[in-house]
Amino acid sequence: MRSEIQDILDKYPSAGHDSLIPILQQVQEHLGFLSEESVVEVGKFLKMPTSKIFGVATFYNQFRFTQPGKYHVQVCRGTACHVLGSATVLDEIEKNLKVKAGMTTKDKLFSLEVVACIGACGLAPVISINGEFHAKVNSESIKTIFEAYRNREVVS
Repeated sequence: MRSEIQDILDKYPSAGHDSLIPILQQVQEHLGFLSEESVVEVGKFLKMPTSKIFGVATFYNQFRFTQPGKYHVQVCRGTACHVLGSATVLDEIEKNLKVKAGMTTKDKLFSLEVVACIGACGLAPVISINGEFHAKVNSESIKTIFEAYRNREVVS
């Protein structure tokens, strides 16, 4: 992993503290999350304490510190989704996956994230799994959706 992070850092030969967020974004895009090792490497490169980097990264909800599952589930909690029952949808997904938001299932198949708005208000309540939208979800459709994703793994 060290060489992969170094490849990213090499793109910023004269980087200063103002390059922190773009570097973290590229690291996360490449690894899928910000590992402790990657944060340490970025800190050494930018001559910044890791505590400062974690402070910045935790301020922004775009950064993750755990490896996402094969299927990354985003539950929209925007206004339209909230009004149409996304809290119930989130509860149902947490029960189905047996994890809370921000976690990854033990089998690393699913990770769950709550987002402020997906931008698909007309589909509310909506979830996204690896960018694939599922509209007007409810307790019954949640079971069907996740069963279908699990079945994909059995077939593979």
